This record gives sequence, structure tokens and C-alpha cells, in this order.
Amino acid sequence: MLSAAVVRLRLRVLRRHLRLRGRRRSRRRSRRGDGEEEEGGREPVLLVSGMGGSVLHARRRSNPKFDLRVWVRILLANVEFKKYLWSLYNPDTGYVEPLDDDVEIVVPEHDHGLYAIDILDPSWFVEILHLSMVYHFHDMIDMLLDCGYKKGTTLFGYGYDFRQSNRIDKVMVGLRAKLETAYKASGGKKVNIISHSMGGLLVSCFMSMNHNIFAKYVNKWICIACPFQGAPGCINDSLLTGLQFVYGFESFFFVSRWVMHQLLVECPSIYEMLPNPKFKWKEAPIVQVWRKNPEKDGMTELVMYEATDCVSLFEEALRNNELKYNGKTIALPFNMSVFKWATETRRILDNAELPDTVSFYNIYGTSYETPYDVCYGSESSPIGDLSEVCHTMPVYTYVDGDGTVPIESTMVIALFSHIIGCSSYHRFQLLVSVMSCD
Repeated sequence: MLSAAVVRLRLRVLRRHLRLRGRRRSRRRSRRGDGEEEEGGREPVLLVSGMGGSVLHARRRSNPKFDLRVWVRILLANVEFKKYLWSLYNPDTGYVEPLDDDVEIVVPEHDHGLYAIDILDPSWFVEILHLSMVYHFHDMIDMLLDCGYKKGTTLFGYGYDFRQSNRIDKVMVGLRAKLETAYKASGGKKVNIISHSMGGLLVSCFMSMNHNIFAKYVNKWICIACPFQGAPGCINDSLLTGLQFVYGFESFFFVSRWVMHQLLVECPSIYEMLPNPKFKWKEAPIVQVWRKNPEKDGMTELVMYEATDCVSLFEEALRNNELKYNGKTIALPFNMSVFKWATETRRILDNAELPDTVSFYNIYGTSYETPYDVCYGSESSPIGDLSEVCHTMPVYTYVDGDGTVPIESTMVIALFSHIIGCSSYHRFQLLVSVMSCD
């Protein structure tokens, strides 16, 4: 969830640093003649992406040759997104399903899982213009390759359909298979996981639900910018007005805030990142709405909702939310079935325990204004009907964090018993020692 630009900047500095070290190591190994021994002892690394961090393809069951990248696209982004990624939650299966029954959304498995999390739009257009806003794990993959890791032997990626729940069967089975593959390919060495953002919640769910398997295959877990207790400002607002990944001129080439909103209302993964109501926040996050009170002759008043208990606000604000698809009008109110599913996910996350044999490294960002409290309307321009909130740009109150996740949510001091925290991305060099690149 950390700003992609910040991650890229830190990784580029780190990559240059590691290249110099790598050259020195190569010279030392050539003098010692022990290069093969050092490579033979390297532990495999598995990169796990976060929200929006995996390439998604649409395939048609009626046409085996049809295979279209629908996330991420720079050209025709809104058109293809609405056509293929708008979906509905099926409470009987727990899965988010496309509106078109003929469509299947898949994550490409090329390049040992790394393709799906590398450059999210690998088209010639992006390559020519070098649109770095879609360069996701690219710099980290290059960094690890410079360190001597090899794709398919000691370096793997795990992309997944981020619309789905972080504990859905397909995602859990896929992560287990990837861990087993990395373990076997490296000759039986335990795996070091590097997860980003929401990927940390996915790994936490897996660890909670598959504790013995996690202990069997994992050596180190390096967690970057994970919203362990939720992301109050960003996620509450995402359910009410949508989510914007890029701003300024570049936003014209990307999926719009409103189009994204119609997807997120049906996404279990978003509901699972709502602020944890059981967490003891230093100061509870709130959502405020300036409203006209019809019972008081339209007098303006400021109504406050606790951000950890906004169901009544969500239900009222989204009661008229709908979209049009293939000439049909589809209602998209706040989904209580998804909310109940996410409540169970929160229980699973709260019960996660780190195995004694696994080392945990928590890297989180600081020094960026991070949305915390959210306000809609103003005293001079109040909200009439609460459904107007969905068409209102928010005003945030900020706290310290990485721009999306507050520090308080990422620190998780009480969550696991073995933690080595890194106070900010200014200490990103922690990855050097953790990954044993020296």
C-alpha cells in the first residue's frame, strides 16, 4: 500500500549499492574459488504482492484462444475494466464472480510467478515511455538477481486475484503449492517470504490456518507496509467513494476512481482491511459528515461515526449505489454477506501466531501524511441525503505513516512474539542483511 514511487526510489538506491557489493563478492569468490559453495547454500525467496499488485487476464470459456490483460492497462483501462472486472460476490461460494458468466479471471503463471508481479502493464507502449507507475516488484526482482538469486531455483513470485478474500481456498492452496515448489527446487531449503502491503494479511491468514505447513516451509518472513490493523482513512473512503492509484496527468490513462469504486464494494479483500474494531487505537479513527438535519429546519450539524463501526453509514450511503452492465441495472449496496465473511477473516488474523522457528522482520514507512479520519461535506456545503457521500471528495485528517497505512497499524508489536522492526524506509538496507546478500 506504500506509494509505489517511494518503494522504487528506495530499491533503486539499494540496487546500486548491492551491485557494487556483488562485484566485490564476485572478485572475492574468484580468489577463494568457493562461488559454487556459496550459491549452493542460498535460501529461496518468494515475493508476495499486495492489493492491485498482480496482473490479471480475462479468458472466455467459449473461446480458448481469447486471453486479454485487463489489469493493469494503460490504454483502454476503463473500458476493459468495466467489461471484465466488474463482478458480484457469491455468498454461497465466497468468491467474487464476473458479471459475464463466460468470463474467467486468471493470474498468469509465466516466469515462475514473477511475470504477474513485475511490470503490471508489460506492453510496448509502457516500455517505450517507461511509465514507472506500473513498475511493481521490478526493482526488487532486479536487486535479487544482482545478488545471485536465480528464477525458478531460488527466486519465485506469487500473484493472486486481489479481488478475492485473503483466506479463500484457491489463494491458500496456491500459496502452499508455491512454497512447496520453492522448497523442492532449492534442494529442500526453507523459504524466505517477502510480502508487500495486503500480501502480509494473506500470509498471516495462511500462517493462522496452516500453522504446521508454514513452520515446515518458511525460514524468514519479511513484511513490508502491511495494514495489520487495517487502513482507516483509505479503506473507509474506498468503500464510499472509490480508490485512485495515480494522480495528475497520469490518472487519465488509468482506471477512474468511480469505476474502481464499483468493484471495491463487492471485494472481500477491501472489507478485510477495514480498521480492526478490537485493536486499542491510541485515538480511535472517525468518519465525519456535515449534514442538513431535516428535523431541525435543515440546520447544519457535524455527525460523527467511529471508523471501526461504520456499518450504518455504509448501508445508508450505498443504498442507491448501482451500475449499468450490458443494458441491465445492477444494485450494489453495502454487502453484509461480505462484511460477515470479513469479520471471520479478522478473527483468523487476530489468532495468528508466528512459529518459533520462523524469524519475522517488519518494515514500515514513516514521515508521510497518511489518511486517518475522513470528513464529507462542509459547514458551508453540507450533505443532504447520505447517498450524496458517494459522489463527494473526502477531506482527510492525517497521521504519520507511509501515505496509506498508519504506523500504528503496521507495527503489530503485540501480534507476534519475535519481531525486528525497521522504523522507516530510510532503513531499507535491512533487506541486505536479512537476505544474506553479503
